[in-house]
Amino acid sequence: MSVAAHAPRSLRAEPSRGRSPGFWGMWMLIFTEATLFSILLTSYFFLRFRAPEWPLGDIPPPELALVFVMTPILLLSSAPMHWADVAARRGWTGQLKAGLLLTFLMGATFLGLQGYEYMHTLREFTPRTNVYGTLFFTITGFHGLHVLVGLVMVLWVQFYAWRGAFGRHRQGPVEVVALYWHFVDVVWLAILVSVYLSPHFWPQ
Repeated sequence: MSVAAHAPRSLRAEPSRGRSPGFWGMWMLIFTEATLFSILLTSYFFLRFRAPEWPLGDIPPPELALVFVMTPILLLSSAPMHWADVAARRGWTGQLKAGLLLTFLMGATFLGLQGYEYMHTLREFTPRTNVYGTLFFTITGFHGLHVLVGLVMVLWVQFYAWRGAFGRHRQGPVEVVALYWHFVDVVWLAILVSVYLSPHFWPQ
């Protein structure tokens, strides 16, 4: 008896008869989360243009050196995630495992660098310093939480990939996780421009 026979029912899907409920459920989640991020970024700009200066107080604009390292790591992690998605569709087990592993390592590196950034930033201001501090840590922390959730999803899919649960007709969970991961990357671009770049190139 194959290992795939012991996978949960959701991973032992029959040949595709259209998009799965998980696929549409993920799109609904993405829409909801995109709305939340939009509200946060709209609040950021609303308060920014009502403030006499930005960042408030003596807080300097965000440092960009580390962010310019973090950003390509996260954005490029979409490539192995897409590779894993394609590999699952074609039944390439080795490539699937490698793509998921690379995605996890790159995402974890991004999260580790964000933690290092926080260690430095918290010496200058905290979420309780003023409204700028609250928005900075809320927006970037909310995104970091999404990266962490994405890493857990990747680990979950990787676990079942090693058990042989995926094949040409059993790739739905990989596709769903890939959708989420690409969403996390796109949101980071909006945060990069709004929170990190705009105080430097679009001064108050």
